[in-house]
Amino acid sequence: MSHVRRSLLLLPVVLAAAMTITACTAGDAGRGADSAQGPARPYDGAPRPGGDGTSTEEDAASTFGVDVDTASYGYARRLIRDGRLPERSEVRPEEFVNSFRQDYAEPAGDGFAVHVDGARLPETHRAEADERIMRVGLQTRGEDRASRPDAALTFVIDVSGSMGEPGRLDLVQDALHTLVDQLRPTDSIAIVEFSTRARVVREMTPVSDARPLHTAIDSLRPQDSTNLEAGLVLGYRVARDGFRPGRTNRVIVLSDGLANTGSTESEPILRRVRAEAEKQIALLGVGVGSEYGDRLMEQLADRGDGFAVYVGERDQARKVFVQQLPATLSLRALDAKVQVTFDKSAVRSYRLVGYDNRAIADEDFRDDRVDGGEVGPGHSVTALYAVRLADGVSATARVARVQVRWADPKDREPAETYESVTVADLDRDFVEASPRLRTCYAAAYFAVALQGGGEARLSDLAAIADRAADATEDAEVRDLGRVIREADQLR
Repeated sequence: MSHVRRSLLLLPVVLAAAMTITACTAGDAGRGADSAQGPARPYDGAPRPGGDGTSTEEDAASTFGVDVDTASYGYARRLIRDGRLPERSEVRPEEFVNSFRQDYAEPAGDGFAVHVDGARLPETHRAEADERIMRVGLQTRGEDRASRPDAALTFVIDVSGSMGEPGRLDLVQDALHTLVDQLRPTDSIAIVEFSTRARVVREMTPVSDARPLHTAIDSLRPQDSTNLEAGLVLGYRVARDGFRPGRTNRVIVLSDGLANTGSTESEPILRRVRAEAEKQIALLGVGVGSEYGDRLMEQLADRGDGFAVYVGERDQARKVFVQQLPATLSLRALDAKVQVTFDKSAVRSYRLVGYDNRAIADEDFRDDRVDGGEVGPGHSVTALYAVRLADGVSATARVARVQVRWADPKDREPAETYESVTVADLDRDFVEASPRLRTCYAAAYFAVALQGGGEARLSDLAAIADRAADATEDAEVRDLGRVIREADQLR
């Protein structure tokens, strides 16, 4: 059972961003041949990104802001398909995990349902025998597309010379044309372009007046340098002028992130748009291109209370803009934070796989001035922990208590829910775990391997992904196995 507490404190107005965020689930338990029966192989000293973990005697709580970005996996996939491995600094495991479908049960009301489960590690994993994988899954309630609030969207489009490469501006234009035809007549769109300078291509226009919007999209041509700062400043000004109370107001920047004119750092850019951001005009970053400024786009998203995705193919772009964005423009939770408190008598140490730049001080979990993440209707978010159990611990012992805190988007009141997990919940054999959990494992440790970790071989991870794909009939999981094999060939 989940338990909810509410206080009467009001939260400050914050940015809001929403989009379909996919993850992995505890449902659909299945059996496969991912590992033989028996303990995991002892850890042999290969590097572990993030270290060996945190002792519960030193710090029993792990606290982080929800991160709904998926750009890291999308860009890594694009590079690998093009015959290159990503830089280690561009790999964020949580974005790999959250790039895949989930099947968590939804809550009855607003806020989150919390799901916690786990398993023993597969025999092919290099780890101590007492190590387990623990999965924390958050799920919000879905929404009828027809009942969402109207949207006022300001698209800020990079038209610098680098966007002339096939698969950049042409991909953006195709997706925007299709989006205009799919949105409601009562939604509105504005278009700003930027290169060396920024200019308004189309002021906020109802989608019912679609012809000038299509004409504006067709008029975009690559030219000159990349002044992302100028584009965002003007984009937020246009969004502010076209602000619609009671609607979903968004600035959506589409760029390869290769800023080379004006400010090229996230914080100075955000300082210039902060006043408009406080009006609940949220930022979504959409990255494109085989050369992509991942660091800048990711920092803009995180520090601007937004999120970032990456699209490298026409089908991906249409999926993001046509299938996902229109259906998920409202919100279920603002400033969502997670705190996992481990029981010292049951757990020796733990390690959160990813979320490195989303860490929050434990004492700030209930400080509503400290920012978290925004999550929309029908969204899910997953975090994986590597947990080392204490010697001789009972199967009924509690491993951890998982708490989630967020603000209600309607009245800004904070709320919490929690769930607990026992040793027995983590003690199933890996082959008996849900195929969605096995997908999460393969995606997470694929990222860890790309960061330089030696806990799992890529060939083993590809085989695990293949068997999870057989069980789920999920084409994206099937593709994960192919991408892992291609990465293995590049090493």
